[in-house]
Amino acid sequence: MSENSKINFEDTATAFAHKSTARLWKSHFVFSTMNYPWVVKLGTSVTSAALKMRLPVKGLIRNTLFDQFCGGESIEGSEPRMILLAQSNVKTILDYSVEGEASEDGYDEAVEEALRVSEYAKQHVSIPFCVLKMTGIASTRLMEKKQKGEQLTPQEAKRFDRVLERIDTIVGRAVQNDMKFMIDAEESWIQDVIDRITYDLMLKYNKEKPYVYNTYQLYRHEALANMKAGFEEVTKGGCYFAAKLVRGAYMEKERDRAEEKGYPDPIQTNKKETDHDYNMALQFAIEHIDKFALCAGTHNEDSCQLLVNLMDTHNIKKSDDRVYFAQLLGMSDNISFKLASLGYNVAKYVPYGPVEKVLPYLFRRADENTSIAGQSGREYSLIRKELKRRRSKS
Repeated sequence: MSENSKINFEDTATAFAHKSTARLWKSHFVFSTMNYPWVVKLGTSVTSAALKMRLPVKGLIRNTLFDQFCGGESIEGSEPRMILLAQSNVKTILDYSVEGEASEDGYDEAVEEALRVSEYAKQHVSIPFCVLKMTGIASTRLMEKKQKGEQLTPQEAKRFDRVLERIDTIVGRAVQNDMKFMIDAEESWIQDVIDRITYDLMLKYNKEKPYVYNTYQLYRHEALANMKAGFEEVTKGGCYFAAKLVRGAYMEKERDRAEEKGYPDPIQTNKKETDHDYNMALQFAIEHIDKFALCAGTHNEDSCQLLVNLMDTHNIKKSDDRVYFAQLLGMSDNISFKLASLGYNVAKYVPYGPVEKVLPYLFRRADENTSIAGQSGREYSLIRKELKRRRSKS
């Protein structure tokens, strides 16, 4: 075991060194509110209604939820946050978090934005990844129909071919710019199609390096097996495999739909099973690191500790470009900044976009922090600990 094998994730001085006391108090307010699920539900409903009625609430959103979880309203507007992260050796995954406009023109606009991100990122060593949700450039209904194996109409077939052209254009540009590219996981009823598209991209672009990453939500009981099957297919094709591992973001939606439509619930029966599969996926990745690149997207301290220990056991350097830890901006700074201070590769997801257009993302973050057991409470307690520490030193 190395001297850094046991990580002190209670080190709030390191976690919040990049934040002024004023910003900490603002975060204190945001997470104290999230401790009350009914407040979050009421707030999201009222906010949506207020924006539809054109009431002047955008400033309030910008200074609270948006400021906590988003980098800015544009790429350039996100630069101050990215620079601040880079000063602490934390890199950026720049994420245009606007939900895709459900039209061909809207999807084409999303492609142009993705290309702008790629061109911007290639100029900044602190941005190692580009990222995309397929629903930003493709119709959910079209992908769902494709996954069901239903016959596409000639027009739909052309639209699906256009989807493949869009994603190939985006990924091709990223690879040309020597950028890693992650395709996010989505709902189970379109995930098989997304997996297939991503594996085909791996077989095309991962011949020399692991550029293209697929994402696995380990709260789905078949995710670990799917990841292993994907690894076998891609590596047998002579290519590198790359995965981002997350626990998941659509649990309630998945369970409600499964119950409504009468098919088996795709979600693990409890958190213990999710944690087990997540950690098994980490172990599989490290044991096959010669052909595997890993981004561990997790806010779970135990999983981060496990990955640190696995790297130590397998003599993988902290700075090895095949292994990244990743957390969302505004969450788990005690993990991100501590690991970065010890020399591990760490990146924050930095979402950006116009305030009113990133509301779905912000509402998911608010809901996630109230639904994940202890998440908002954990953030809140760490912030309180740091504020108390600063008061005692003043």
